[in-house]
Amino acid sequence: LRLIQRLGSMTYDIDIQTAKSQGIIVSRLPVESCIMVAEHMLMQLLASAKRLREMMKITREAEKHGELPQLCDEDYFAYNWAECRDIHSLWGSTVGILGFGEIGAEVARRLKGFGCNVLYNKRNRLPSLAEEELQINYAELDDLLSSSDFICMLLPFFPETSQSINEQFFKRMKKGAIFVSCGGSGVVDEKALANALTTKQLYGAAVDTFTYEPIAKNNPLLPLVDDPNNNLIL
Repeated sequence: LRLIQRLGSMTYDIDIQTAKSQGIIVSRLPVESCIMVAEHMLMQLLASAKRLREMMKITREAEKHGELPQLCDEDYFAYNWAECRDIHSLWGSTVGILGFGEIGAEVARRLKGFGCNVLYNKRNRLPSLAEEELQINYAELDDLLSSSDFICMLLPFFPETSQSINEQFFKRMKKGAIFVSCGGSGVVDEKALANALTTKQLYGAAVDTFTYEPIAKNNPLLPLVDDPNNNLIL
């Protein structure tokens, strides 16, 4: 054996020291598509925290807020003329990653610069070396849901995960948290998510995959997305 080639960035299950002692090269190849999904999830997190769609609507309808436009210079600019409140931040928040493979690792790497406390949950806990390198902490599911300001859902679709992100799941989440999903199609109960948004259990949500794709006309999330104030991104 001369080479161990990992398709992906996670080599934590390979005995690097023994390979090195035997003169075996261990190589890893980050997967571009996983990195792109991780970037997409970061966009979902930021856009939901900053209420992007609502802010765009407010800017488009600036004249409704009663202030006349004035030329900006070094002495004048209009600060928060719409009097927006309750904008969230990634900095100092707790982000829980549910389902932690290649994409989850890439998300965790990108959250380092935001000063987040990153929790994760998966079937088999990572070795301590991986947790230290990625600056993440393992949490049981209930603890992850109750303490996270953001939940990143990256579970794949299996029969046992089908519609598993359901009403009980959202009730167990911290009230006012944000739910973002790039996980498998069919994992999220969309009716339950719609209810969690309308009852204000959630501050916002961004969803990338759906039970029926392309998204069905009767998807319960579609009526909500028409109103930017619901802070929903599809």
